Amino acid sequence: MTTTPKAKRFRIRRTNPVLAAPRPAADPAGLFEPHDDGFGDERFPTAAPDMVLGPSELTPEEEIAAIRAEGLTGRQLRMARRVAHRHGIEATSDFEAVRVLRRRGLDPFDRGAVLQMVQPDDDSAQLDRPQTAERENPETGKTQGGIGGAISRALAKIDGLGADTRVQLPQTTRQSANLPATHVYDEDTRAREIVRIQRDIAKRRRRKLLLLMSRLAFFVFLPTLMAGWYYFAMATPLYATKAEFVIQQADQGLGGAGGLGGMLKGTGMATSQDSITVQSYLNSRDALLRLDHDMGFKEAFSNPDIDVIQRLPEGATNEKAYKLFRRNVKIGYDPTEGIIKMEVIAPDPQLSVKFSESLIGYAEEQVDQLTQRLREDQMQGARDSYSDAEAKVLAAQEKVLVLQEQLGILDPVTETNVVMSQVSTFEIQLQEKRLQLQQLMDNAQPNKARVDGVKGDIDRLEKLISELRSALTQGTGTGTSLASITGKLRIAEAELQTRQLLLSGAAQQMEMARIEANKQVRYLSMGVRPVAPDEPTYPRSFESTLLAFLIFSGIYLMLSLTASILREQVSS
Repeated sequence: MTTTPKAKRFRIRRTNPVLAAPRPAADPAGLFEPHDDGFGDERFPTAAPDMVLGPSELTPEEEIAAIRAEGLTGRQLRMARRVAHRHGIEATSDFEAVRVLRRRGLDPFDRGAVLQMVQPDDDSAQLDRPQTAERENPETGKTQGGIGGAISRALAKIDGLGADTRVQLPQTTRQSANLPATHVYDEDTRAREIVRIQRDIAKRRRRKLLLLMSRLAFFVFLPTLMAGWYYFAMATPLYATKAEFVIQQADQGLGGAGGLGGMLKGTGMATSQDSITVQSYLNSRDALLRLDHDMGFKEAFSNPDIDVIQRLPEGATNEKAYKLFRRNVKIGYDPTEGIIKMEVIAPDPQLSVKFSESLIGYAEEQVDQLTQRLREDQMQGARDSYSDAEAKVLAAQEKVLVLQEQLGILDPVTETNVVMSQVSTFEIQLQEKRLQLQQLMDNAQPNKARVDGVKGDIDRLEKLISELRSALTQGTGTGTSLASITGKLRIAEAELQTRQLLLSGAAQQMEMARIEANKQVRYLSMGVRPVAPDEPTYPRSFESTLLAFLIFSGIYLMLSLTASILREQVSS
């Protein structure tokens, strides 16, 4: 693991200064040339041009205004304040610090001043500073290497601190100039160090790659190899039989097809509910129990020749058998076409065909049962309607009979015709008597006896006609008129006729319901019949192995990403 060096970075914006360039800082360590500022021929971004402004040429306010015009960044101003504080200069503002430093001939943005600010203490500098020259240990009198000596001195200091158990109070320390190391790497040494670093990086990369490959081999390649070995060598071959069937509706349903039902008739939407119901039934535990009872489903998959993973244990519960049933019996429904697709997997091809045929038989029974209750309900309704109509017809007939017995009239129409014929006959006789009376009265001296007799006949005919007419509307001695009797009998007869018509309709409806009840309304039509395969369908070794590789790779990727995120969160 490489650790990047941590050093303070100073971002200085390039500007066009207008003040004079200060004198270069001293180089106590002797790292650079006497007149070299460390940048070669390149000037510092904020260095002033060669033009030098004397202190007497500008006032302090003008100098500060000129410094403001330089466009210094906030970081540069804070750096100038730190440099001024390090040199014991008290400034009222950052621009004043820049002005005073330049008056004293110090560049606030000088690289040497920055190095002095960030240079650590003496002991830490000696530990951190790379040294290769040998130095003499004043205690032992032996020479030690730079880095080894620094480590020894640090350990000695730690031992001294451990031995000294006195309470240390804060003390005022004096500031000392922390100078850089006097030794400078030459080109050969620098090249050797670069090669060593490159080799170390390559070694670490090889180690990390080796660790990565070992993790991949353990978490991905080894499980994939085991899965492939199982699929290619251990897995028992299974045979799949496919079948397709559709549930169709008869042309004439139970109540006829009209409206929206007539529009959807013949499409998959008309029998979608029935198809979904059949699909659910074939996937249910009831179908498993029937298949096990009829064909021995559990026994077929408990054969010792089947591999351990796919074998059903002896004496397995129905739940375990149901899980195996759901895995080996796949039933799908296509709502656009209304087709039910079924795939049955078994260790033997003939057994797979038998399982498929049994399930198709269960589906046909279920289709017949879907409309059985509807047909029974409609048949029962037709029977109830016919029974009620028949009872009401009998009641109406009884009412007519009671009226006839109470009134003593069998047919009011006939009775009315008889009375009216009598009235007509008596009116004819009355007209003849009136003509005879007129003839007698035309004589000068009519015969009084004959005239009185004719008048008596006329009076008697008029009285008889009046009584007959009164019997039709006002009633006779019994108090019931013939018109009232006729009205009651006509109402009773009309009700009787209505009930008879309803009885006839109920009888017709019951007969139609009986015909429809005996008629099959839903049909299960086979589109693809089950045929035994001659080659094993499962396992698909290559596809399953590739799928296992992708699954293990995805699991490893998720785990590694999670571990990396957690490690980053903990380290931060």
